[in-house]
Amino acid sequence: MTKQQKLEDKEKVEEFEQISAEEQQAILEKYDIESNVRTITGIMKHVIFFGLLAFSLFQLYTAIFGQFPAQIQRTIHLGFGLTLIFLLFPVRKKAAKHKIAWFDYILAILSIVVGSYWTINYTELVNSNGTITQIDFIVGIIAVVLVLEAARRAVGLPITIIAVVFLIYAYFGPYFPSFMAHRGQDLESIVNLMYYTTDGIFGTPISVSATFIFVFLLFGAFLVKTGVGQYFNDLAVALAGKLIGGPAKVAVFSSALQGTISGSSVANVVTSGSYTIPMMKKLGYRKEFAGAVEAAASTGGQLMPPIMGAAAFLMVEFIGRGITYWDIAKAAAIPALLYFTGIWIMTHFEAKRVGLKGLRDDQMPNRREVFTKIYLLLPIIAIIILMLTGTPVMRAALYGIIISIGVAMFNKETRLKPKDIIDALVEGARTALGVVAATACAGIIVGVVVKTGLGLSLANSLVSLAGGSIILTLIFVMIASLILGMGAPTTANYVITSTIAAPAIVALLSPNTPQELVPVVILLSAHFFVFYFGIIADITPPVALAAFAASGISGGDPIKTGVNSAKLAIAAFIIPYMIVFSPALLMIDTTIPQILWVVFTAITGMVAIGAGVIGYWYRKMLWVERLIAIAAGLLLIYPEKFSDWSGLAIFIILFIIQFITQHKDIPGKKEKNDTSVTAS
Repeated sequence: MTKQQKLEDKEKVEEFEQISAEEQQAILEKYDIESNVRTITGIMKHVIFFGLLAFSLFQLYTAIFGQFPAQIQRTIHLGFGLTLIFLLFPVRKKAAKHKIAWFDYILAILSIVVGSYWTINYTELVNSNGTITQIDFIVGIIAVVLVLEAARRAVGLPITIIAVVFLIYAYFGPYFPSFMAHRGQDLESIVNLMYYTTDGIFGTPISVSATFIFVFLLFGAFLVKTGVGQYFNDLAVALAGKLIGGPAKVAVFSSALQGTISGSSVANVVTSGSYTIPMMKKLGYRKEFAGAVEAAASTGGQLMPPIMGAAAFLMVEFIGRGITYWDIAKAAAIPALLYFTGIWIMTHFEAKRVGLKGLRDDQMPNRREVFTKIYLLLPIIAIIILMLTGTPVMRAALYGIIISIGVAMFNKETRLKPKDIIDALVEGARTALGVVAATACAGIIVGVVVKTGLGLSLANSLVSLAGGSIILTLIFVMIASLILGMGAPTTANYVITSTIAAPAIVALLSPNTPQELVPVVILLSAHFFVFYFGIIADITPPVALAAFAASGISGGDPIKTGVNSAKLAIAAFIIPYMIVFSPALLMIDTTIPQILWVVFTAITGMVAIGAGVIGYWYRKMLWVERLIAIAAGLLLIYPEKFSDWSGLAIFIILFIIQFITQHKDIPGKKEKNDTSVTAS
């Protein structure tokens, strides 16, 4: 390709690019607390840089040569995370970002003490048989306070408040209502649980962070350096740009791909949305709808295997029972497909309703050049194949990093220099800081739940409140998951919802059964149910952080954007119920014909519901047609033979009526002109 042709292609893409890097960063800092970091100059800039680099090198070393004993591995991981958080994250959003406050130096030094205390005193602490000295007690208290403050700065106030409430509950147990009451824990017992056992701060959540999650975050950082993020956008435009309502479908496709390397709904919105939202607005979509498409699709990226916002790694550990990472990724595949199919269908009908076409030929990138770069996807494909063939997860991630470096060598534009590799290591560590704080704080919550038996108490209370009704129980768990998930990042979100809300579903579907005897399919159904609703809290008003971030790019009203996002993601409100009632979606203990039938009826149901919600199919639909379409969709989605065939019959009749009458004048129908190239 000539230099002139490359310049022309770049100009075609930039025709839609209206969000500068500075604006992107401002939006991230406003809605994504993990992006609200200091910009330090001078010697401390280099100290932080080498601290982040050392963090990544430590993690790579243990991933390659083997981990240290659990307490040492996790405390060093925590020490790095806490120290760097206090140096990078200001005490509040509006605090000065060009210098480090004096008290943050003290907090950073204390973090080093907390992170090295176990390493220095390992033998004594292991042989202490659960008794702690006065110095141990003081260090433990400091550790808990530092974790809470680091989580507040790097993750947000919601998870910190929940953790504090749980600590209060652990101490004042006897004073709570009878169904929640317990004998209570004294301060020394709480500190011992939190810092000197592997049931508190150093429990399962931070164990997963210190192993699987960190290496995969590094993998994502290397993919970004090779230009895969931008390639996702180019590939999405090349494949979907000319379809009806092309830019909206580009957003859906691109965000699904971005989810494989992104661990944040808001970050995904800003990364993809800065490209797709202006494109949608130029095509003719309303501001609120354009922002809603991106928010709904980007949030779905957290549900998309193989990474699933790092929650997949936690799910493996939380469920146990021999479940592998591949089992989780496989189980998530069909629900994710249905989620994105639902959004795709809704954007298609909206485009038809408004009369929007696809991009013009002169707005499309050079397809030949795009498809010649398909090799950039090799690292992701390789990781999937490696895990499918039984390669350990950490080893697969390491191979993925090596392959991504090798793939980048194919093209001079993407070739990584030593500086690029170092920058990727630093950026990977920076991305991990929020995860370290979130998982450490989540460990406090999990520790209290395990110690007091609160999870089972809440589960039995919810089931009792619902009168044993499975529908009411699921509705209560849905509401709880939506509330608990508001403002929390993916990892913390899943830990909280799976610890507090999921046991209710397990208790209902498998009453009076020990955890080790509960069927795996029930555990998976319960965990996926709360995971989905915790994630879509990011697009559910009134908080809806992903929708608010999208509105910052589109210029639309935040609440209206959130409402539109929830409407577009209606599949996400249905899929969890489908999972519980029809576990065949998880591809466990089922046959291929059963899977195919469930997927067929689900997608057909999504088409009917999408048409009913948008109010357009082959033509504008009357209210009665919309209600019938939604009813047919729900019948198709409900996994029962009579409902499936009834819904399918109604669907076919409605389809024939729509198809035959598509060119007839319907009362209230407004004709639209081709607006594919006009600005809104």
